[in-house]
Amino acid sequence: MKFRWDKKYLYWGITALLVIIGGISFYYLIFHSKSLFRNLVRILDIAMPIIDGLVLAYLMWPILRFIELRLLYPCKDWLTDRFDGLKGREKTLKKYCRGISILLTLSFVLLLIYGFFQFIIPQLAVSIRNIARQFPTYIRNFSTWLNWILASYPEIEKTVVGLFQTYSLELNQWLNGTLLPQMNTLLRSVSNSMIAIARSLWDLIIGLIISIYLLGNKERFLSQAKKATYALFDTRQANRLVENARLIDATFGGFIIGKLLDSAIIGVICFVVVSLMGMPYPVLLSVIVGITNIIPFFGPFIGAVPCALLILVVNPVQSLYFIIFIFILQQFDGNVLGPKILGNTTGLSGFWVIFSITVFSGFFGVWGMLLGVPTFAVIYTLGKRRVNRNLSRKGMPTDTETYLQLKEVDQKTGDFINLDFKQPGRNGKKTAYWREKIRQALAPRREEFPSGSGSLPTKEADDKTSKEEKP
Repeated sequence: MKFRWDKKYLYWGITALLVIIGGISFYYLIFHSKSLFRNLVRILDIAMPIIDGLVLAYLMWPILRFIELRLLYPCKDWLTDRFDGLKGREKTLKKYCRGISILLTLSFVLLLIYGFFQFIIPQLAVSIRNIARQFPTYIRNFSTWLNWILASYPEIEKTVVGLFQTYSLELNQWLNGTLLPQMNTLLRSVSNSMIAIARSLWDLIIGLIISIYLLGNKERFLSQAKKATYALFDTRQANRLVENARLIDATFGGFIIGKLLDSAIIGVICFVVVSLMGMPYPVLLSVIVGITNIIPFFGPFIGAVPCALLILVVNPVQSLYFIIFIFILQQFDGNVLGPKILGNTTGLSGFWVIFSITVFSGFFGVWGMLLGVPTFAVIYTLGKRRVNRNLSRKGMPTDTETYLQLKEVDQKTGDFINLDFKQPGRNGKKTAYWREKIRQALAPRREEFPSGSGSLPTKEADDKTSKEEKP
């Protein structure tokens, strides 16, 4: 007897396999989470050079495409029109353009890194050295200013003295009982951190080499990925996967590149304004403000706190001016510069931005603050597309405003039944209760002014009564 193959057996087998894999993964996640986390960290350590290469290639790709499309391809077209012998070598010329663009992109990136270490790092070192050398003077000036404030306001002095006595005792206990006994552990962790930094630099160098290969063959890798996608999935699912991949690329690419450019501009503006205002350590302040500005919404305020404290010990009045300037700069960035550069790459409202930063930073720390907004934007957009697709399949509108006054949908006709605020709805019992209360309150007045309909006296009845009373 010949066996008939049925696809449903294959689906059942795959479903059973996925259930078993999910059960085993859930078991290890609950009872062996430490070993599972350790293995994941090890896998990430091994794959870190490849991850660095992917990240570097992704960040350098816009620069490469700009050089190709705006500089090299016009030159290629000009040479092809000028020399007839080059017209049949289009593919070879594109390879040459790609190689030259990779070389120019790497040169541009290395020039930026060199400029950062050549100009910014020495200024930062000078600023930190001046802070360390003049720190006793700053503390003495700050103490004089603080004593003047406390002498002028005795209530503040009493509160500050109480807080100082409380926390100084706790600080002394922490130093003697926690920090000093663990000094060897702290030194060991510092040495391990230096080794980890050296390994990260080595992984970064290998990643840079990998990024060159990725940039040179990006189109081929993308073609292979699409080929595998359409081979493994049916056409509808493959189209959806490719569409979602484009969404992720547009969201992350637009947000990351735009945010880096926005932060660089904010850092330059901060340096110019701080220098004109004569504030101390303008380079250090601008670097802190520019780097922390990468974090959406909370970044400017996170960077403003250490900068304001640094200025406070030098000149308290300038610290107040700096806080006002940061507030104005944040408003300019959020309302003018940010929308011009980023546009609507995320499509999230202010509430969802704060929500995504809070949730992802709680789970993933600093990386969650940096990448939480584009990650949640992708999740939000995919969910929105799924909801709209299901509504369209049911023949229902996808416009959100349509559902604002919706009460229910008629199951037979599919018509929308909106809320009628003039009629008692869910609060009908309360409305009837208060109507009865009003009727009882007006009952004595109806007895005083009886009428055929039992209603209250009107203005016409009052006028008639007054005319009858006149002689």
